[in-house]
Amino acid sequence: MEDKRALVLSKLCELQGCLILVGIIHCLVGLTGIGGLLLKFIGPVTIVPAMLLMGTYLARATAKFARVHWGIAVVTSVTAIVMSQYLSKRKTPCPAWSRKKGFHIFWYPFHQIFSILIGILVGWGVAALMTYAGALTDDSSKAEFMARTDARADIIWNANWFKVPYPNQFGTPTFNTGVFIAFFIGTLNSILDSIGDYYACARTCNVPPPPRFAVNRAITVEGFGTTLSGVLGCGHATTTYGGNIGVLGVTKVASRDVMLWTAVMYIVFGLVGKVSAVFITIPLPVLGGAMIVMFGMFNGIVLSNLQVVSLSSTRNLAIIGTSILVGLMVPYWLEVYPDDLKTGNAYNDNILKTLLSNPILCGGIIAGFLDNTVPGTARERGITAWQEPEKCGQTLKYSEGLEIYTPLLPARLLSWRVMKYLPFCQYKPVEDNVCDHKEHTV
Repeated sequence: MEDKRALVLSKLCELQGCLILVGIIHCLVGLTGIGGLLLKFIGPVTIVPAMLLMGTYLARATAKFARVHWGIAVVTSVTAIVMSQYLSKRKTPCPAWSRKKGFHIFWYPFHQIFSILIGILVGWGVAALMTYAGALTDDSSKAEFMARTDARADIIWNANWFKVPYPNQFGTPTFNTGVFIAFFIGTLNSILDSIGDYYACARTCNVPPPPRFAVNRAITVEGFGTTLSGVLGCGHATTTYGGNIGVLGVTKVASRDVMLWTAVMYIVFGLVGKVSAVFITIPLPVLGGAMIVMFGMFNGIVLSNLQVVSLSSTRNLAIIGTSILVGLMVPYWLEVYPDDLKTGNAYNDNILKTLLSNPILCGGIIAGFLDNTVPGTARERGITAWQEPEKCGQTLKYSEGLEIYTPLLPARLLSWRVMKYLPFCQYKPVEDNVCDHKEHTV
């Protein structure tokens, strides 16, 4: 066991070192403005196929969880769908008390806002009843065992009450070329996915598409989070998550205050081991049922980006169809016939297989290459609608304006001339700030 522990710790140190490096690269892409420059070449015709391929391949993970017990997964997903869709026009009576009104009832869309959570609790409750009644097997070698609520109960008992991460807790970070290449590929995919997620999230929240400085800032923060994760030994990168965009669409909750409080809760859960361990014990089919709703909504949001693209253009149809086909075909080919790819060098073979087995990379590169080489106007490609919607005659009524992307800094700092040269910050001259203040006052 000591030898195995030493091997695991050495691998962890390699992961940490490579994660720190790719995090710095990720951060520099945003700090230098490269992320914003990509918006000139990346539009809906590139993003939609890449993100749709991601959503399609997430069906595998969803099926892996749901197959443990399809009944519990269906109960979870159906409950969430009924609460969020079938009852979306109804409101829940909620009791309340105030000094002015006393005890009274107010109507609130409680069931829609908490539809995913209600679905998880219902599925979790069904799994608990089936566990207590002996309807689920206690044979740990069978897949159905992971549907039991006590399948991983030992995690709770073994978890520490409090655990504060600190640098070098597993040793000094080291470097491995193979791991770095794999992480670097993941970073490129992450940046491409994130840009698409930003626009999908903006559409879901009914706000204007993010400007360049906002995209640069978001990519910078993701890279910083990845670096911090490597320093503290978390072992994972920081990126956007399509499932959360699906949750925004289902629950209709997109308040930034909610997100801030959620972040605080996550930090507390991370420090109090017993609490976070409880969530780890959620039965797998319950997670699978929730993923059906979240990623189903995400795929729909991705497809909604095509409304700004000319779908009467054979150019766009050919690019979208070809890139999706290639993104599905090449990974399937390597999965079924892995020995077909042989360069004579096992190391090179592994790198190529890692690259070509990624559907987002295959489909995204094909879509990006064709979209930027096949003749077509910016309006036809949907880029004008993303970056300059007023030129397309769009009369969308947004819930908020571009002010939501303004950095949380004092107005006098945003008027400094140096802000002109920081691609991740917004430059607002003094007269603009005065006009904004007058409009707000009015």
